[in-house]
Amino acid sequence: MAKDKVNTFIGFCVKARKITLGSGAIDTLRGGVYLLIICSSSAKNTWRLALKYKNRFGCPLMVCKCGLENAVNKPGCKIAAVKDKNLANAIFANACEEYEIYAGGVES
Repeated sequence: MAKDKVNTFIGFCVKARKITLGSGAIDTLRGGVYLLIICSSSAKNTWRLALKYKNRFGCPLMVCKCGLENAVNKPGCKIAAVKDKNLANAIFANACEEYEIYAGGVES
């Protein structure tokens, strides 16, 4: 049930154009990022970039275990940045086992 809510909020972000998809696009942002979402199947380099962006923007990082590309409806998408504070808070508040808050440590 919580997974459906999170996917709905991510869908709202996509419709409102309040989400940036891909590491190249996120790299061009100067601020205004309130939540980063990374797919659990991402490569090591993407994880390294996600941690760099997390520190740069000072925002939480969420790990999607059910396939981020399905949630944003873009094949091959492994990382996304939410640019709306209220939607980011709603996604963060509804975190579940498919969408976990990254607390550090080594991901494989």
